[in-house]
Amino acid sequence: MNERLLTTPVIMGNNSSVTPDSMACSHDDDAFKYRAYTYSYLLLFPVAFLSNVGALAVFFLQRNRRRSASCVVMVNLALSDGSFSLTLPLRLAYYFRGGVWDFPDWLCRVCVFGFYINLYTSILFLTLLSMLRWIAVAQPLRHRSLVTPTRTLLVCVGVWLFVGVSSTPFLSNGVNNRAGFPRCFEPSSPSSWGRVLILNYVALVLGFLLPFLTIIVCYSRLVRRLTADSTIHGGCSGGGQALSGASIARRRNRRRSVQLVSMVTATFLLCFLPYHVIRSLHLHAVCNGWSCAATVALQRATVVTLCLAASNSVVNPLLYYYSTRTFRDNMRDARSSLMSNRRGSMVAMKRRNTT
Repeated sequence: MNERLLTTPVIMGNNSSVTPDSMACSHDDDAFKYRAYTYSYLLLFPVAFLSNVGALAVFFLQRNRRRSASCVVMVNLALSDGSFSLTLPLRLAYYFRGGVWDFPDWLCRVCVFGFYINLYTSILFLTLLSMLRWIAVAQPLRHRSLVTPTRTLLVCVGVWLFVGVSSTPFLSNGVNNRAGFPRCFEPSSPSSWGRVLILNYVALVLGFLLPFLTIIVCYSRLVRRLTADSTIHGGCSGGGQALSGASIARRRNRRRSVQLVSMVTATFLLCFLPYHVIRSLHLHAVCNGWSCAATVALQRATVVTLCLAASNSVVNPLLYYYSTRTFRDNMRDARSSLMSNRRGSMVAMKRRNTT
């Protein structure tokens, strides 16, 4: 279920024991794995770090617009992605060293733990954001009274606690020795794969399938509601300038809602769905003694899909920008405030120099 599944798997029978025949199916695919992770993390780290730190700066600089429930969720999402990006330099150092872990054991555990914290908090925060959008469109009056920033913050804290407690099994195994070198992100022992398969299905159901089904239900109703509204208002288009302005505002709201639907759905389909499907197949190949060719192919596919899953940390900032007008306004306001502060400091320096 974690990155430890991606290195040197040993095929086991249904009794989860390693036989001499299954040892012949062991393989060392470090070259492919290290190249894939190195290139991916080299691209992801600067973009994920800068974009999420920039997003947090925009959110926190604009105090008057921090009081919306959606903004609270997006701040937590940016915190999750930004903290995950801080672990990428450690991963890069490990792969640049050819799979030698020169850092403390607890850092290895934190890196594995951090990946799954980011993965499943991102999924749940995107689900929460989708539910808020649905309530705002379908029941706007109830949204104003029911959905408050304080309640939303409490829900976000609950998400952090739930994912953190559920991911604690990944803290149990740290650095392992293989070929005389300390390794991280590798299997601890063949006997643990059956337990990992069970954990995989728990995460698959609670961390992916239920949120994904929730998003599908919310968005199908949201699209139906937007389509019905456009049909109703499209038949009443002759109401003068005031009605024209109102229809323009409704059209903008519909466009932002459609953008949110499209981007969240694309994130699930491109980042989260392939990883969960391939990870489950790879675990079954290892635990149930599939052919060596199938196991090797699934191992490589798991490496690629894990890189796609990690890329959600750079996709989410695009979600903030393209789906929310408030974030774009915040960026303009933050840029203007920074420019005005810079001009003020330059004027103050000139005055000091002249005096």
